[in-house]
Amino acid sequence: MVTCKETRAVIIALHKKGFTGKDIAASKIAPKSTIYRIIKNFKESGSIVVKKASGRPRKSSKRQDHLLRLIQLQDRGTTSTELAQEGQQAGVSAFARTVRQRLLEDGLVSRRAAKKPLLSRKNIRDRLIFCKRYRDWTAEDWGKVIFSESPFQLFGASGKKLVRRRQGERYHQSCVMPTVKHPETIHVWGCFSAKGVGSLTVLPKNTAMNKEWYQHILREQLLPTIQEQFGDEQCLFQHDGAPCHKAKAITKWLGEQNIDILGPRPGNSPELNPIGNLWSILKRWVDKQKPTNSDKLQALIMQEWATIMSQKLIDSMPGRIAEVLKKKGQHCKY
Repeated sequence: MVTCKETRAVIIALHKKGFTGKDIAASKIAPKSTIYRIIKNFKESGSIVVKKASGRPRKSSKRQDHLLRLIQLQDRGTTSTELAQEGQQAGVSAFARTVRQRLLEDGLVSRRAAKKPLLSRKNIRDRLIFCKRYRDWTAEDWGKVIFSESPFQLFGASGKKLVRRRQGERYHQSCVMPTVKHPETIHVWGCFSAKGVGSLTVLPKNTAMNKEWYQHILREQLLPTIQEQFGDEQCLFQHDGAPCHKAKAITKWLGEQNIDILGPRPGNSPELNPIGNLWSILKRWVDKQKPTNSDKLQALIMQEWATIMSQKLIDSMPGRIAEVLKKKGQHCKY
């Protein structure tokens, strides 16, 4: 039985006055066995402080714990069961549960891996060149940029869903996310700046984005956005390195319209184009609405697009640049 410090102090005070354990137990201040144990501990240590229990001996030494950590860091995807098996081959006898406890003590927690595009050496070099070039830009500077994206796919009921369920409820109606063989999919092109979202256009089905289609979109969607948001004020336009974007006809047309290009934007670098965050917002919102057909999906996307606030995303650009430089060109949190 665990007793409080005040109770132990009273028992020892009575003991010092000559009361026996049996006499103290008669007051029902604590069970007799507890009273005798407190008196015994006091005689041995001269203190009423409870000795800290040694607990169960560790099954692994510090050296073995260090070895488990090294094996895990060599391959972050190794499970605790696999790690226990590898550890046994290296002389560390521990069950998967013990392995998890040792890794938790070192701050290594199991989490779903973040999905990011694969970066080649060229990608990393290009990212560093881009970030060093614009490292001194302020949020005000980035506010003069219109960001865009090549056709992006949006699905009805996309992504994953987490539910809380009891044992045996895996296939309960409220715990299942219905799927179909051919979900509604649409391709959209959009742009935005610090002044707000610009045009968003839905491409006709089975439309391949080539230089002709891209020039049509720029003429019908980008030019009105520039005029509405910037008027005669100078701005920059950023698009990715898709083949149709780099076509000579597109470069010539942009020059004729006096549209300056920001870049070149490095490939596989979603952190350096905040429009990716807008697509994430749209996807999450569409997931919640569960549109049942293409027309409803398009209507929902257009409705949500008009309500998105973009200023914070533009304000984050200096931080994005600094973070990529800090990570030496590798992926970062954005």
